[in-house]
Amino acid sequence: MKPLTEPDIRASFVNSTKGEAKRMHVPRDLADRPWDDLDFLGWRDPAAPERSYVVAVLDDRPVGMALRRATQSGLPRKSMCSWCLTTHSGDGVSLMTARKAGKQGQLGNSVGVYLCADLDCSLYLRGRKDAGFGGRIHESLTLQEKVDRILANVAAFFARVSS
Repeated sequence: MKPLTEPDIRASFVNSTKGEAKRMHVPRDLADRPWDDLDFLGWRDPAAPERSYVVAVLDDRPVGMALRRATQSGLPRKSMCSWCLTTHSGDGVSLMTARKAGKQGQLGNSVGVYLCADLDCSLYLRGRKDAGFGGRIHESLTLQEKVDRILANVAAFFARVSS
């Protein structure tokens, strides 16, 4: 992924108002991110842990969405991320919901997906971060095939948010 700037990030959101995008906390360490290992930029809001953000490059332009993390309930369990297929125990995977873009979002409609709670899918996929017990399932796919799959999963979710 090519490095993104703060203005690129703020202008990319499809399910947020301009005011919401202006107020969101953008990571201060953009220059230090491992851009070559990222398929998308994801982060949690340090001021509001239930809020997260994802920016991906789709059709050669950055597209972002705001997510809300569902609160955990019940006993700890193993869960799998829908994008990178990494298995986590405990609260390592969270249901993230995104308000739909446009009129549908204004009406309160949203879509959800189970994701790595820290949004570091790209790093788990490449073995740069360890999910602990369970972690990545063994696959015979090449790294490029896994990257293609995660990009397709991200694009499909963005399409659901935008439709």
